[in-house]
Formats: sequence, structure tokens, C-alpha cells
Amino acid sequence: MSPLGGKAVITGIGQSETGRRLGRSGQSLTVEACLRAIVDAGLEPDDIDGIATYPGALSPSPGFSGAGSMQLHDALGLRTRWHMGSAETAGQLGPVMSACLAAATGAADHVVCFRSVWESTAQSGGDRASAISRGPSRAGGFLEWVAPYGAMSAATWVALLCSRYMHEHRLTREQLAQIALTCRRHAAGNPAAVYREPLSLDDYLAARMISTPLCLYDCDVPCDGAVAVIVSRADAARGLRRDPLTVEAFGHGVSERHTWDQRRDLTTMGAHDAAAAMWAQTSLTPADVDVAELYDGFSYITLQWIEALGFCAHGQAGSYVEGGHRIALEGELPLNTQGGQLSGGRLHGLGFLHEACTQLWGEGGERQALRDVDVAVAAAGGGPIAGCLLVSRRQGRRRRARAHAPK
Repeated sequence: MSPLGGKAVITGIGQSETGRRLGRSGQSLTVEACLRAIVDAGLEPDDIDGIATYPGALSPSPGFSGAGSMQLHDALGLRTRWHMGSAETAGQLGPVMSACLAAATGAADHVVCFRSVWESTAQSGGDRASAISRGPSRAGGFLEWVAPYGAMSAATWVALLCSRYMHEHRLTREQLAQIALTCRRHAAGNPAAVYREPLSLDDYLAARMISTPLCLYDCDVPCDGAVAVIVSRADAARGLRRDPLTVEAFGHGVSERHTWDQRRDLTTMGAHDAAAAMWAQTSLTPADVDVAELYDGFSYITLQWIEALGFCAHGQAGSYVEGGHRIALEGELPLNTQGGQLSGGRLHGLGFLHEACTQLWGEGGERQALRDVDVAVAAAGGGPIAGCLLVSRRQGRRRRARAHAPK
């Protein structure tokens, strides 16, 4: 079962101004989001005794990281007992998982977890490809095997895997399109989303190819912005302004080699390892999940998460999303209610967790799922490494359990 035992909760969330080419520094966006999260929790900066972030101060491409843990520490004048900031962690949600363990063991009372980017501004002087390809003259690691063929972008790697899935499981582009179309519909209700204009299936099919079978609308949107979440020790959360949300379980398993193209089954990803690890920690099941905020760096990765988390059988993700009815706000599994990264903007894993909390607190406004939301899953990453969290509104779960109990 879960190592957390209900001892780690989420007490506040915050998001900075978000958009394209804002012209602001990554640190200013980071500070804005973190202060908003602290206020949202009903805390003061002096109450924060932990910091966690991904990827830290490391920035492999311009704007990929807005600030590191020590930069935030100094900017807010914090006095911390615990901190971490690392790229080699359990994916983009790794810092939250580590913060939960710190809170559950008493290493910290209130940890501010953040993710900030300013890629849109930092890369405005050149195209995306030129920004990614900057680096040492000799490629190392995985890039040794793909750089000689010009495959420098994850778009190419994901496209190859998507093609294999299409070949084996008859996924169609019209089915794949439902991820992008659903995200755009939901983004219309999110004032902070980058793209809110209507998107039709014809628009999708007519868009230029990036790497077959992925077109422009299958790829997420670089932006400027920051997101923060406050993870607290449950006992320290008493009396705060919000009803805390319980982190029920998390998963970040890595069962195979850390590479995009060497899994035994190329129609699966690291999402399957992470999901299996998460479900092993809890008595909750996929049927208990009311809303799913699933990584969409590319639309195909979202389909992988739908399968990995057990919402449909392997090979059935295309038919599961066909028509978009199941994943709409009024459907059985509302998906990426803020517009995801395909329309909302690439804020990475914490963007999905922020939205999961928004839905659990019933504050989605026009994009609120049209059902009671008591359990939500947030997932991030794809390819060889990934992570997911199951978060609940325990009081709501108890009420629903009583309502369905035999008389």
C-alpha cells in the first residue's frame, strides 16, 4: 500500500501569468506562482520549510528552466529544512513525490513545489529546431544513435512509436485527432490558455506534418509561465483556509532500459511502469477516477497514458476516444480540462497537477467537469520515464461511498 498513509496533502496552488513571448524572466514568473500558491494555502513565506523543483537550474535548451531551488530560496528569503532540485528524478512530477515523502516523514511541514519555463521568450530569436540542437559538438548517450539521422526532436521519436502502434492496433488519425480537438474545446473555458479558438477535424487533417503521422496540432505549445503546489504534512494542514487534498498514491517505476526505442513492446511506454507502481499502492481503481489530467507533449502520449492507467485495454485507446464523447467535460473521463499542453501551453507535469486540484476543489468555472470530482489522476512524461499521482478529496469520497452503500 501507499508509503504516504494519508500523511501528505496538497493545501494550495498557484500559477503565474502564462502566454507566448511575455518578455519576462523565468525567475519573476517563478516567484509570482510560488507566492500565489503560498497565499492560496493561507500561509506566509516564513511557514515554508521545504522546496522541490524539476529540473533545477539546469537548462538543456533556452528557457527550459526558469529558476532553480536556490534561486527561489534566496528570492523569498526562505529558511528551509529540506530541499531538492534535479533533472534526474521521477519525471516532471518527481519533486512532488519527493515532497510528499518529506512531509509524510516529518522532514518538512510545508513544501513549495514549482515548475517554471520561459521557452517562448528565450527562443524567440530562432526556430525551435535550432534551439534544441545547440550543445556539444559530439553527441552522447541516446543522441549518438539518432543525431546522425537528423532525429534531434522528440517529435521524430514519438512519431516512430505512434506509427508502430497504428500498424499493430489500427489507430487512425481521426481517432488520434480527438486528443487535440478535446483539448482545444476545454481550453475555450480556460482564460489562461494560449490557444482558445475553435479547432475542427478538417483543420486538424489539413495542418502541416511535423513528423508523420504527427501534425502541428499533435505537438504541444512552448510558452512562458510557472506553476506551484504546496505539499503539507497532514497534521500541519489543520486550520488552513482550504480543505486539504490527499495524495493517495504515486508511481514512477522504470522497468526497462532508459531509452525511447528499446522496450520489449514498442507499443508501450514508461507510463505503463509508472501506472502499475501507482495502482499497487492503493485500493482505488481506474473506475474511481473522476477526471484525468494526462501528459500531452504529443497527443499519442496521452493515448498511452489512457491505456497504461487502465481506462481501456491495450490496443483499444483509439476506439476509446473515438468521437471524443468519453473524454468530454460531460463524459465518463473528462480529459485535460484546462486544454492540456496542446492548447493551454507547455507547463509540464505541475500544470496537470494544478488542474487536477482545481477540479477537485470545484473551481474550474466554464471548464469544470460536469460530475462530482472526488478522485483525480495527474500524469506527466512519456517515453522511457514517467510519473503519476492519484489525489482525492477524501470527504467527498466518503459521502459518495455512503450514498451508494446498501440500505
